Amino acid sequence: MFLCRSISKSNLFVFVFVFVFVFVLLLVGANGIRSIAAENNGYDETEVEVDPFLQFREAPEYRNQHKCTLVGTGNGQMVCDPSLVHIAMTIDWHYLRGSIAAAHSVVKHTSCPQNLFFHFIASDARLESKDEFARILHSSFPSMRFKVHEFKESLVENLISPSIRQALDNPLNYARTYLADLLDDCVERVIYLDSDVIVVDDVQELWKISLTGSRVIGAPEYCHANFTRYFSYEFWSSDEFSEVFAGRRRRPCYFNTGVMVMDLVRWREDDYTRRIEKWMEIQKERRIYNLGSLPPFLLVFGGDVEAIAHRWNQHGLGGDNVRNSCRNLHPGPVSLLHWSGKGKPWERLDAMRPCSVDFFWAHYDLYMPHRRTQHHQRVAIDTTHSSF
Repeated sequence: MFLCRSISKSNLFVFVFVFVFVFVLLLVGANGIRSIAAENNGYDETEVEVDPFLQFREAPEYRNQHKCTLVGTGNGQMVCDPSLVHIAMTIDWHYLRGSIAAAHSVVKHTSCPQNLFFHFIASDARLESKDEFARILHSSFPSMRFKVHEFKESLVENLISPSIRQALDNPLNYARTYLADLLDDCVERVIYLDSDVIVVDDVQELWKISLTGSRVIGAPEYCHANFTRYFSYEFWSSDEFSEVFAGRRRRPCYFNTGVMVMDLVRWREDDYTRRIEKWMEIQKERRIYNLGSLPPFLLVFGGDVEAIAHRWNQHGLGGDNVRNSCRNLHPGPVSLLHWSGKGKPWERLDAMRPCSVDFFWAHYDLYMPHRRTQHHQRVAIDTTHSSF
């Protein structure tokens, strides 16, 4: 009798333990990467907790059309094959869902997916991250050619100045400045994409854009934007700084650095990394701008950018840098959607506070939460070549 009671109590303890464990697992799993609000300088920021059970489903296998140039197999020295289209983007735990969705959209809509080579840039802040990211990427894209590069945060930790939003001060935001050093010397050209984009057109068309003359980068420009607001009063009131743009080919215009075609040969020859670093050093002493990694690019390249059609960066879908607000698409065709700004589609969907355009992003989301609420909504978007 005593033995039976002991067994019953033991089974009851096991049952309660398992129930509590499963409940906690489901609760945590609901948001694969969980964001915790924190106060910092008056703005809401996030601290990332990594779900140890983070999983992504495998994307469909996409194959080249007959017109595509054949390339060899394997990663190895294949990175130097001239037929490859090189795409670089950063990857971290906070934006992992975005990076995978972005890569999925690229391979889905291009005519030559087997000719793509992805370069994912990861911070060295966590030694194990590089291998973990490689494992996740390979499980979602078994046939994708890619390499995870390690970015040393020490390169910029003494150069970063506080900006209007803490998220903009993440050292990984500055990795695009060092692509010419991070990527193999044989990589002469690269398309840089932010992790919060969805490409709905053939990236081959973006790759083919010519950078005329001595231009080093190409990007959509927005000359209607108030260019002066990106720099401080001290900048514009100083003769030393205000003459910076005097010798440029054209009037400088705002451009978003989340989508760029970059000539790495010219970049390396003229050491544009060092040019950007010099402006970051000046910023530490003089406070000439407030917006993270963007202004140094405007200072170095403003007025000398190869203008790319606006359809390649429908940006601002995440609101502005302070408010997480919904925005409509600009009129006209769309080749790339960009959730620049504070609001990210995966966070708004998980929080059950999505904007209408976020449902479109969800079509490319490969994340497998332990518990998912299905969303069903269609967003009509005019594209030039692609169907969704």
